Amino acid sequence: MKLRLTDEEMSTLKTGAFGAVFLVSNADPGVLALFRESFAASAAIIDASGVVETALRSGPLPKLPRHSEAEAEAVVLPALREAVRILAEKSPEDVAVYRSVVLAAADRTARAHNGISAAEAQVIERIAEALV
Repeated sequence: MKLRLTDEEMSTLKTGAFGAVFLVSNADPGVLALFRESFAASAAIIDASGVVETALRSGPLPKLPRHSEAEAEAVVLPALREAVRILAEKSPEDVAVYRSVVLAAADRTARAHNGISAAEAQVIERIAEALV
């Protein structure tokens, strides 16, 4: 049964998805890379559909901790796990969409500047594990 998501639930989906891109981008930082990576990630997010599209395209961008990678992961990875739980409960057909969009955005972010570095690959692996 498909139910409408609350604003808080939609924020959780958005925090997980945009946070995943943020983690990958910060794994191998660079000013010029940031623009390419942001564009690449947005292309993946545009592919979202259903409840996932609504969540990712509405409301403000999430506020993520920027002091350390560990602090950001402590917010983003639980948000990804919670997003999957929310979707599994309220809109099961959108779980695969969410996983696909988040992983595509993370992958495109990493590939946008000189291919996937070892640090980016490790972050993507942690993101994929959180989406299970």
